[in-house]
Amino acid sequence: MSRRRQVYEGKAKILFEGPEPGTLIQYFKDDATAFNNQKKGVITGKGVLNNRISEYFMLRLHEINIPTHFMRRLNMREQLIREVEIIPLEVVIRNVAAGSIATRFGIEEGTQLTRSIVEFYYKDDKLGDPLVTEEHITAFGWATYQEIDEILNLSLRINDFLSGLLVSVGLKLVDFKLEFGRLWEDEEFRIVLADETSPDNCRLWDTKTGERYDKDRFRRDLGKVEEGYQEVARRLGILPESGPRDLRGTDTLQ
Repeated sequence: MSRRRQVYEGKAKILFEGPEPGTLIQYFKDDATAFNNQKKGVITGKGVLNNRISEYFMLRLHEINIPTHFMRRLNMREQLIREVEIIPLEVVIRNVAAGSIATRFGIEEGTQLTRSIVEFYYKDDKLGDPLVTEEHITAFGWATYQEIDEILNLSLRINDFLSGLLVSVGLKLVDFKLEFGRLWEDEEFRIVLADETSPDNCRLWDTKTGERYDKDRFRRDLGKVEEGYQEVARRLGILPESGPRDLRGTDTLQ
């Protein structure tokens, strides 16, 4: 890691300069944070599991023509990704009332929503990632109306696909966070899915028992945090019963 130039370090990942122009290496850490960095800790093996789980989701999304920044997994903790211009928004898709929306509106947690709700948050930890509207987004130049429409369309397609995929392994996709970026090619750009999709940014409950297998185990001091992440990987068929170990990476996506 020390031989490569570090481009950025976030709460859960580090980005390094990639081997080719327009590429980056994304390194997954075991560090865990919650409540806008107010709670910090380490979840042993989280980086390895999130690397594998996010790879799995990105590849499955590629099968239905969702554009992403993902190219291939390099090793236990690293992925090769395309460099994109990140749009400073967190896009949260909610299928079941949980977390902040339950608190804001006094809804019992676990209430099934009559339709999926998409919310936008401005990415700024110092401001507490405030909830924003399309008017804020366009007025401050974070994205155009056309880009917002594309983000909404992609988000709902991803939600439909992942909800079906996860329910097939006994998991309910309660809510999740997405990030998008602009991928520049031949002086033009397109909107692509960026960041990661893993138990760090998804709420995943057992469809029968309601058991949580996501970062809420860390946020709420529920215990067995590592086991929760491992259970998601097992159900997706990417973690052997013997426990976490590295598997062969996938071919580069063109």
